[in-house]
Amino acid sequence: MTTIPFRWDQVGSLLRPTALKEAREQFKQGNISKEDLTKVEDQEIIKIIEKQKEVGLLAVTDGEFRRRWWHLDFIAGLNGITVYDFETTAFGLTTEAQGTFVSDKLSFNSAHPFLSHFKFTKEHAGEAIAKQTIPGPNMIYLDSFILSKQYHEKPAYEKKADFIQDLITTYQEAIEAFYAAGCRYLQLDDTSWGGLFDARFRGMIEQNGYDPDELIQEFGDITEAILANKPADLAVTFHFCKGNFQSHWLYDGSYDLIAERLLAITAFDGFFLEFDDERSGSFEPLKNIKDQRVVLGLVTTKTPELESKELLKNRIKEASQYVPLDQLCLSPQCGFSSTHEGNKVSEADQWAKLKLVVEVAKEVWPND
Repeated sequence: MTTIPFRWDQVGSLLRPTALKEAREQFKQGNISKEDLTKVEDQEIIKIIEKQKEVGLLAVTDGEFRRRWWHLDFIAGLNGITVYDFETTAFGLTTEAQGTFVSDKLSFNSAHPFLSHFKFTKEHAGEAIAKQTIPGPNMIYLDSFILSKQYHEKPAYEKKADFIQDLITTYQEAIEAFYAAGCRYLQLDDTSWGGLFDARFRGMIEQNGYDPDELIQEFGDITEAILANKPADLAVTFHFCKGNFQSHWLYDGSYDLIAERLLAITAFDGFFLEFDDERSGSFEPLKNIKDQRVVLGLVTTKTPELESKELLKNRIKEASQYVPLDQLCLSPQCGFSSTHEGNKVSEADQWAKLKLVVEVAKEVWPND
């Protein structure tokens, strides 16, 4: 099988088509049933899978079409999690949002809806590889435990160590369940690592009694533990970006602080890393890579302008000063619709950018 991650790949989420947005609004208003909404989701996912294959992608997703959020829908489906509504200005705009906190002992739900969602994607993927994306474990550790006001007001655990063990077990069981469902390409999206180098978030972490530098090691340990028993023929990748909400970001800072620990996680087959603008910093932290692949997120999903092939090839060449060219791949820096609202790009922009990724990668790595 061709190596995962692929030379030309994608992160996962895609812009929600109008028919799906309208159906979701109709369901929200109580005008159609959950079954009616699912039918629309099914139809649109079948279409989007075919479109991904048309542009030449080897790994296809369901576009995250059944989700409201890229992360929260999965977390909400676990046992011991409570969801709440709030208003946020974190991304530079005021908007309604949702959060989660650990409200009881954490465990995996064997009837988690994402399992049937994946089976549907796999059924319709045909000769393509069905890729499943889920949020990484440290999303729960940081947002639903460390920084959660609700959790600290009424802790569900006497000892942090007990929570961490349950978190690890939950993810080990999730990985086993997806594998049993036929998944052979799983991606952990874990933006929580950004909170460990962003000055504002490091301050918030310290205010809650934690040392962000110690958490770098701990985040790595947790991640390694959940992957300790993964099947040999299951490819698992890691995706990181600095937040992506309607083309706005959340974290500032470079990979310097986290790269040594993060890139030492050899159980990952590859790392999808954001390098689409000057905020990403240099490629130098990539010198910490072992033998995993690095998928360079050079094509932005935040703005509609199409990057030039020359620019992308020059950036790949620059990165190859730190990572052998044979270990490099190309993708957009993030998904196109981390939430159901989507980024400030059109569907035409989206497909043009994905097509560009395929074309440039084929020119840079002609033998793949």
